[in-house]
Amino acid sequence: MNASDRQRILDAVDLGFDAQLATTRDFVAIPSTRGAEGPCQDMIGDLLRQRGYEVDDWPIEVDDLKDLRGFGPVEHDFSRARTVVGTYRPATNAGKSLILQGHCDVVPAGPVEMWETPPFSPVVKDGRMYGRGACDMKSGTIGALFALDAIKAAGLRPTARIHFQSVIEEESTGVGALSTLQRGYRADCCFIPEPTSGRMVRSQVGVIWFRLRVRGFPVHVFEAGSGSNAITAAYHLIRALEKLEAEWNERAKADPHFSTVTHPINFNPGIIKGGDWASSVPAWCDVDCRIAILPGWSVADCQAEILACVSAAARDHRFLSNNPPAVEWSGFLSEGYELKDSAAPEAAFGKAFSAVYGGSVQDLVFTALTDTRFYGLNYNIPSLCFGASGGAMHGFNEYVDLDSLRQSTKATAQLRSCSMMDRGRDCKYCTLDGAFLMFFPSVRNELRVKASSDKGKSIFLVAIEARIWLYVGLCCDAGGLEGVTVPAVATHRSLPTQMN
Repeated sequence: MNASDRQRILDAVDLGFDAQLATTRDFVAIPSTRGAEGPCQDMIGDLLRQRGYEVDDWPIEVDDLKDLRGFGPVEHDFSRARTVVGTYRPATNAGKSLILQGHCDVVPAGPVEMWETPPFSPVVKDGRMYGRGACDMKSGTIGALFALDAIKAAGLRPTARIHFQSVIEEESTGVGALSTLQRGYRADCCFIPEPTSGRMVRSQVGVIWFRLRVRGFPVHVFEAGSGSNAITAAYHLIRALEKLEAEWNERAKADPHFSTVTHPINFNPGIIKGGDWASSVPAWCDVDCRIAILPGWSVADCQAEILACVSAAARDHRFLSNNPPAVEWSGFLSEGYELKDSAAPEAAFGKAFSAVYGGSVQDLVFTALTDTRFYGLNYNIPSLCFGASGGAMHGFNEYVDLDSLRQSTKATAQLRSCSMMDRGRDCKYCTLDGAFLMFFPSVRNELRVKASSDKGKSIFLVAIEARIWLYVGLCCDAGGLEGVTVPAVATHRSLPTQMN
């Protein structure tokens, strides 16, 4: 792909950006909180069908997923849960396949009166779009779709398979992404445009959700001393878990990535319910909690530490020592994930980043988690996470910065355009695309061309029915092919005689 092709893609993103924002507004306007994602999935399915994608829309069956690595328990009504995947299949398959994925579920908005503008009536002002999910991550999902539109508008066609995946449950269990793998969707690389402020997620935490179920002894408040307050007892357990959080943060100082982050392990008692009457000592209290773990830490071992911490704290409490609390696993049981063994896709994205931003992409050590973990940990699929800038995710007045969204859309389009039909590419070593379809007058010939690099790589030119495929990996950079000379027999005008 030459400089003119690249510029046409960038121009196409600019030309389509108003339509992209309009579609993003419509998407953000759907209140797709947990269990209510159906209208968002309907919208994505319609957008994909309008563009000619092959659409797979199926109900998620929890029983199909419960034994898979990374599964977290689902507690709410899941009868309407669906995943939507749109697939692009080229007429002839060459190059590296790609998964583009976004999640459409959003967290609750909280008290609406505390927002400056209604959370599900998105507003554009001062270069930002405000609304729940505008940043995390509906703008990224729509941006990825319009990145593919820009490639088509530029007159180019991907030569490899693309799966555009819209999933749910990213904010609570991740089983939406897990369902795509159970369904059989695979690719050479996964790209998720979560909001990362223009950085590449290098390492991310895992997360465990659990619920403390504390029981007390109810009495009339006038004789409170003879009862046991479940709410104050729950705070006793919370303070103990805060000490565990501190211990884990000390342990994190030995991690090669998170040692640079202040307080990467965050414990959060996020939901508390308890009691029945202001003048009765509360008989019960449930506290829903979240705590992070680092890559390489065992989920099972961390669960055991949580149980031991709660048990020790209960033994040190007047009432709980004889009435121990229960711990329930209520959502995420997720490992941390470190991006590695990904040199080829990272090199391809590095070129895309440079074409849009200039320079080199910076790493992000992320104290939240993304769905990339499933692809990398379960199937060794290199999983890149990169996206726009924004703020107030999970808070009031959430927003995405529109200039950054435009740039991240361009970078996504440039990444996918690494395998275009009938286009060469700028490569350190050659002028050919990494997987490129060309025409050759001979038929059913096989040529083997030895690489002159010290890696001793080979290129295979296979002529079948007047077509030959040149395959050297994701791109020639990955193969280290320098100074490879093509024999004189391969002299068709579409095939350079020298790769430099």
